Amino acid sequence: MEKIQITVSSVVPGIDDPTDACCARFERLVHTRDGIDRVHVTASEDGSAGQFCIHYDPSQISLSEVRELARRTGAQLDLRYGHFNTRIESMAASRASAITSRLSRIEGVLEAVVSPDGAVRVEYDRQRADEAKIAEALNDWTSHVATAAPGQHGGGHDHAHCHGHHGGIFGPRSELIFAILCGVFLLVGWLLATFASADHRIAIACYVAAYFCGGYYTTREAIEKIRSGKFEIDFLMIVAAAGAASLGAWAEGSLLLFLFSIGHSLEGYAMGRAKRAIEALSEIAPSTARVRRNGSDIEISVDDLVVGDIVVVQPDERVAADGFVIGGETSIDQAPITGESVPVDKYPVGDTVAAAADPESLAAEHRVFAGTINQAGAIEIEVTKLAADNALARVVTMVREAETRVSPTQKFTKKFELYFVPTVITVVILLLFAPLVIEEPFHDSFYRAMAVLVAASPCALAISTPSAVLSGIGRAARGGILIKGGGPLESLGGLDSIAFDKTGTLTTGKPKVTDVRVAPGVDESELLQIAVAVESLSKHPLAKAVVRGATERLASISNGTEREHLPATDLTSLTGRGLRAVVRGELIHIGNAKLFAEVEGAALPESVRALDESLQRDGRTTMIIRAGERYLGVIGLMDTPRDVAAKTISKLRDLGIKHMIMISGDNQRVADAIAGQVGLDEARGDLMPGDKVSEILKLQSAGGVAMVGDGVNDAPAMAAAAVGIAMGAAGSDVALETADVALMADNLAHLPLAIGLSRATRRIIRQNLWMSLGMVVFLVPATILGLDIGPAVILHEGSTLVVVLNALRLLAYRE
Repeated sequence: MEKIQITVSSVVPGIDDPTDACCARFERLVHTRDGIDRVHVTASEDGSAGQFCIHYDPSQISLSEVRELARRTGAQLDLRYGHFNTRIESMAASRASAITSRLSRIEGVLEAVVSPDGAVRVEYDRQRADEAKIAEALNDWTSHVATAAPGQHGGGHDHAHCHGHHGGIFGPRSELIFAILCGVFLLVGWLLATFASADHRIAIACYVAAYFCGGYYTTREAIEKIRSGKFEIDFLMIVAAAGAASLGAWAEGSLLLFLFSIGHSLEGYAMGRAKRAIEALSEIAPSTARVRRNGSDIEISVDDLVVGDIVVVQPDERVAADGFVIGGETSIDQAPITGESVPVDKYPVGDTVAAAADPESLAAEHRVFAGTINQAGAIEIEVTKLAADNALARVVTMVREAETRVSPTQKFTKKFELYFVPTVITVVILLLFAPLVIEEPFHDSFYRAMAVLVAASPCALAISTPSAVLSGIGRAARGGILIKGGGPLESLGGLDSIAFDKTGTLTTGKPKVTDVRVAPGVDESELLQIAVAVESLSKHPLAKAVVRGATERLASISNGTEREHLPATDLTSLTGRGLRAVVRGELIHIGNAKLFAEVEGAALPESVRALDESLQRDGRTTMIIRAGERYLGVIGLMDTPRDVAAKTISKLRDLGIKHMIMISGDNQRVADAIAGQVGLDEARGDLMPGDKVSEILKLQSAGGVAMVGDGVNDAPAMAAAAVGIAMGAAGSDVALETADVALMADNLAHLPLAIGLSRATRRIIRQNLWMSLGMVVFLVPATILGLDIGPAVILHEGSTLVVVLNALRLLAYRE
């Protein structure tokens, strides 16, 4: 029997990421039931997360049973699993790894991810852990950890949001101060040992102090990881420093710890820069708003705004809330949100009640966003979203969550370290037995082994990818592009195929009159007047397009002379074929060729049929007009390409995108016409939503594809693609939730920036990997052949800083 599919919403509240483990758990649990063929996560119509599509066999399980199964499964997951999100001070990658290890050891924690820029995400089992337990584990590392109220942000998927800082005797800069003190003690000890005749024990005391200051945080991190069964870079550094001390090479050991600790501090600074580029977003919205209440304007906190409030925004002020214009006209700089370089003109809505009922359907010239800058006249806006829910707040939240999503290369480097570090330890131990093979003192073998230990530590490798990913996400956010994590960022940079939806993506989404072909002996103005009279009575989008286009043509024909408006009456809609009405006592028919094969009256002449077919071959939607028994001609309409479409496609080819196609529900001729105008390789028309998914899956199997759409009708196809890219996300909750990459502006011209930045990030990640691994490959044999610890330390730590600085170049990326 044929399978049926249904969509169930909000069965697992609080999920805002389709990659959340709870989504996979829901799919797995529901799929085990007999009669369930397939379960997959999708996007809800209102943008809320936790919506699933369930394919089932009605001969084995009923619709009501499917709904009950989904509800019960979702409730079980909601009660069982929670999420804890917080924020701490930016740090070195090794410290982030140490905190991750600490959190992972807590009983009940299922997954913990800590980003070097301070974003923390923990998923836990409520039966074995809670927020207080997780926060307590962070107390040694952060302060001011504030938890959200239970159930906040989605019925039990708890979240905590805070801005903590790294604890220590000197506050958040403790590690940097300790590193500097290490350098001071190292310098004093070296000067005393080299130039002074004082007791050498004073110099040793200085070196010991240097060891303490330089090794304090490194040792803490190493111990944390060892307790969780991990031997990582910190452990190698401590062993190398201890080995140097045992040889009496106190200066070299102190230098190692100094450079390692100062390197970590500078990594933290670099991560802080990348983080500040992202956090700058959250600082652009004003903290107060001028609200009109009871006939007077008062200033209140934006947190106290409610939906429906009227906010007054003067010129050169930032808009305080998301909403729509109800009074005044202006131009607004939307670059902070959408990345648009040119200010956008704004006008009041015609019907405030209708606008308030469905603000997401409003045109861009009516909508405004918090954080944008009013440049011209004073305006009044009606608030449509609370401060915590506006587009800016959602972008900041999503970017922060994206920072904790690990990219494929990060996963690779983690696995590499997992096996590489024990291998290094094994090689070092073997080198200690060198005196059994060659004639040299144990002292020399031990020194060489410690030098190899320093050389082989993959410090640069550990920071190479997260620094690039964080910088790339930060730069994208500044350009009005939301990239949800390192995975989509890397994937997009590696794809060479893109599929586009047609309507609203490559085209304006508004059909226009492109052709007016009159029958022999007919005046064009007569055809246009009759078309306007009849179509003005209809609310169909095509009818509105005819009225708009025909009125403009009439104005140009008459050179501004006002023409008589013909009244039409007795409108009848002939579904799927056209319209019928009466104008000046004469029966008018407007519709397709099928209509005139069915209605009484004169048959469609071959000359008019030829005009109709000619326009259809060019991809037009056609309307034939007959007045009484006379055929007046044919009007052709088309959803015209966006002005920037062809230029954007050309830029994408220059960036290396080789294959670009259109997938559309429109007929094949229309799709071919649009594809030819904008320069696509091919078009696939006559596709239902399910057909679009099938086409994307075919392209996926051929090597991967990105799907560009509006995030609403295209959600299933975008989910099936390697990377889903939604346009106009600033004005659409659905697009913001659905896509892997969201272009905040409804502007196709921003796509090359997203592609170019992704490719640059991928390129820099590769450079960093080669640089970090190349330094290890060079230093290991060099130290085995006799390179001292001092130069090895300088080259090793220098490569780490080079890698970080290389990644920070992405913050300055230009298209």
